Amino acid sequence: MMKKIAIIKLSAMGDIIHAMVALQYIKKHFPSLQIDWFVEGAFSGVLENNPHINQIIRLNLKGIKKDKKEIFSQLKLVKQHSKNSYDLVIDAQGLIKSSLVARFLGKNRAGFSKDSTREKLASFFYTKKIDIAYDKNAIERNAKVLSSSLGFEITKNDILNKEPFLFFKNEDKVIYDYLDTNKKNVLFVIGASWPSKIYSKEKFAKIIDSLDENCLLTWGNEEEKQSALFIEKISKARVLPKLDLNSLKAVVSKVDLVIGNDTGPTHMAWALNIASITIFGNTPGYRNTYQTSVNKIIESKSLVNPFKLDKNDFSINEIDEKEIVKIAKELLYEKKD
Repeated sequence: MMKKIAIIKLSAMGDIIHAMVALQYIKKHFPSLQIDWFVEGAFSGVLENNPHINQIIRLNLKGIKKDKKEIFSQLKLVKQHSKNSYDLVIDAQGLIKSSLVARFLGKNRAGFSKDSTREKLASFFYTKKIDIAYDKNAIERNAKVLSSSLGFEITKNDILNKEPFLFFKNEDKVIYDYLDTNKKNVLFVIGASWPSKIYSKEKFAKIIDSLDENCLLTWGNEEEKQSALFIEKISKARVLPKLDLNSLKAVVSKVDLVIGNDTGPTHMAWALNIASITIFGNTPGYRNTYQTSVNKIIESKSLVNPFKLDKNDFSINEIDEKEIVKIAKELLYEKKD
């Protein structure tokens, strides 16, 4: 009988969220199973307080690029956890570096097959290989690799009927000073990992002024903060203070709608069953989200190749903000059956 497993999903925030949906179904099938999760330290906050995770192990593999000596401390850390006697190690990342972590953690290792992941060599290190097309929906891919490795299936219906699965406690109480009890609260996620994934500041401002609700701007670094301050200056939005991931999860859970780029904080809304609009330009909407009655996407007219994303494609800015306003008003004001 399986008692203890390790899941490897290192980054990035949105990808981790996409994988986390499987936890509630794993625990339904294996209520007493111990689950440890290996993650890049910078993203560990999104996993914290989850009742289905027994231990979060924070790695710093990205630090190896800056300091080659870091590889020795990381290797030592992973080897220490190999003593945990995992019955199965599941690599839900599918990269060479994540498969090497799996290799050092345990004898029984599952992950994507050679034709199911971008870095094909990674599959060499798995003793069980899961087939699912690389260009399929990322949430379905994660559900498949995690459930099939354990011998059961997570269906599309399961995913559509999921329970919220991000958790927080002891959040920064300052967030409640920004939430309005008399107006709808709309959170705008204005940043992203690439400049070409970021929607126009001016168009965000126009959306905000068209809604006439309590519109809040969240940011994660100094560049995003300056963009938020610019939007605040030309619109009726308010800039939130710097928040850690715990408090950000709390904010997302309290608002009526999240509008944002294809990035982790926007995907939090889907995870928490909060209404959302995700804006896509040079990344594939069908692959990176799971549309529901309250979680919508809007895309540019670019033909996106998921195997080779074009970071020089700024077509996201060609999306008419009036279309986003239309969807937002439907989500905010139309009664759902």
